[in-house]
Amino acid sequence: MHPNAYSPAEWEKIVAFSATKETPFLLVSLDRVRQKFQAFRTHFPNAKIYYAVKANPGKEVLALLRDLGSCFDIASVYELDQMLDLGVTPDRLSFGNTIKKARHVREAYDKGIRLFASDSEADVRHLAKEAPGSRIFFRLLMDAVTSDSDWPLSRKFGCQPRMLTELVSLAADLGLEPYGISFHVGSQQREIPAWDAAIAQVRDLYDQIESAGIYMKAMNMGGGFPADYLVKSNPLSVYAEEINRYLDLHFGDSVPAIYLEPGRGLVGEAGVLVSEVVSIAKKSKTDLKRWVYTDVGIFNGLMETVDESIKYPAYTEKTGETGDVILAGPTCDSLDIMYEHYKYQLPLSLEIGDRIFWLSTGAYTASYSAIEFNGFPPLKTYYL
Repeated sequence: MHPNAYSPAEWEKIVAFSATKETPFLLVSLDRVRQKFQAFRTHFPNAKIYYAVKANPGKEVLALLRDLGSCFDIASVYELDQMLDLGVTPDRLSFGNTIKKARHVREAYDKGIRLFASDSEADVRHLAKEAPGSRIFFRLLMDAVTSDSDWPLSRKFGCQPRMLTELVSLAADLGLEPYGISFHVGSQQREIPAWDAAIAQVRDLYDQIESAGIYMKAMNMGGGFPADYLVKSNPLSVYAEEINRYLDLHFGDSVPAIYLEPGRGLVGEAGVLVSEVVSIAKKSKTDLKRWVYTDVGIFNGLMETVDESIKYPAYTEKTGETGDVILAGPTCDSLDIMYEHYKYQLPLSLEIGDRIFWLSTGAYTASYSAIEFNGFPPLKTYYL
């Protein structure tokens, strides 16, 4: 048997490679990354694609996307240095994090970055002083539309429309170039109309800002494009068809330059996280659920299972009758329970030492597993 997301040949290759490695580890298919990037380019032919480096900063992934012509969204000067070391020129980079130290703004500027995002007066003033003349995206707060996403990004990022227009005027007065408005509809957003609401709001803001004599040139629609987990999503082609229709509806012949920052939607389905069953237990003789403890958990790869937000498909090669399980990680922390309430089922024949393959784990797994909590090392990554 093999998961439906893979051909028999693909899965045989994954299993054969996995058999020689100590778990846990992440396998990333570079072919799948390539195919998804080409899909974004095909379905959004007029958009500038800035891969969100934080989703999976593996050198092999970044080098592949570099060679395919991608641009990159960075969240820190450390990611900036990583991209520069790979030979990516500063004109292909944007500093999209609105929370940054003034000295890091200066460092990025000195290294050639001229495109930043902002959402507060303090940051705009830092940018004017440390990165004079730079282009600025102003991030809009998207409370109303992100609530339907599996991993919301509201509250912390962006500002209300009135403040945004004030920041645009301030930036212009300080010698910066108000370049456009950015938004993010929430990571793993399956409700496509969220983009409609956001684009309509941006159009209204453009009209207000233009009435003040400031003409911006671009709109950054961020990420939000989903990967297929247990809950399936529409294919990228459907997202693109609808989003392009919204752009035409609200902007007509005056569509601004479009920027996209896919992360999860580009690399999520390229990963398989391979783990081993450490223990299987019940809390009482009458307990109907088994506790299945694996050597991967919230603190070494599966951070996005917090609150059971992202529901990864879990696959084992064991077959036969299945039963409810609670899936938990290996650390001495009671938070390290991935799934307790959602009814995951695994074969009753599952034993200690068997492997569990977590599908669609190419994004936000290895990048979150960066510390040695309880001494467990960061997640190893291999590339096929």
